[in-house]
Amino acid sequence: MDTSALARTGRFRARRVARGSVVEGAARAGLAARGVIYLLVGALALQVAFGDTSRQADRGGALEELARRPFGAVLLWALGIGLVGMALWRLSEAVFGSVEKDGRSARKRLLAVVRFVFYVAVAFSALSFAASRNHGGGSSDQQSRDATARALEIPAGQWLVGAAGVAVVVTGGWIAVRAVLRKYHDELRLGRMSRRSRQLVDVTGVVGGAARGLVFAVAGVFAVRAAVDYEPERAKGLDDTLRSFADTPLGPWLLVCVAAGLVLFGVFSFAMARWRHV
Repeated sequence: MDTSALARTGRFRARRVARGSVVEGAARAGLAARGVIYLLVGALALQVAFGDTSRQADRGGALEELARRPFGAVLLWALGIGLVGMALWRLSEAVFGSVEKDGRSARKRLLAVVRFVFYVAVAFSALSFAASRNHGGGSSDQQSRDATARALEIPAGQWLVGAAGVAVVVTGGWIAVRAVLRKYHDELRLGRMSRRSRQLVDVTGVVGGAARGLVFAVAGVFAVRAAVDYEPERAKGLDDTLRSFADTPLGPWLLVCVAAGLVLFGVFSFAMARWRHV
């Protein structure tokens, strides 16, 4: 019996299982969970823009807001499980490749690994909060400052923090450009969408993606400044990054626009959960 043929058959079956209904369901649940987080963060940022500075516009604030709702515990567990699904989907892409035409390339697999690690951390944060109900992993601002301070203490730490900041800036620009160019069309089952649905996806995808990319880029700029000045306090998490938009000459209205964009990205995530190729 041809062992190489058996091996190829085994790999094909494993790939088919990975892309089967279980992983598809996990992916769609994960995209919906991402949508919930962005909706809540955007809504909290809007409240900050209109004067409620007690709100924490980041993932921790979103989890706390969800916990206050009726059946909050159930919602938190559902969100955490959805994020686990997102992590598993990204892991399957790293191992077996994605459905895109170049989905098995080394670049795509590496990107999937990065996303897998990120969503493992996010899912752990959500599930830990659901289990304890007394913290959401702490403020994103304090986490950023602590991580920057630890990094600056190691040899060549200043260069590492600076490089990480530049990488985040580039990532933010990449996210925004892809959104404006509507590269997400390659990931959608456009033939199953009505004309009105496509219009909705384009509005939420372009505006929401651009806002998300802008937030990433600005956070990266603050990290670079922290490295250059050797001051961990200059690093900012999501909450402080969003608040910084209100300190511009445009005042709180720029924060309103960015926050509304994040809400739209949440809606876009729900659309992706329904119509994305998985």
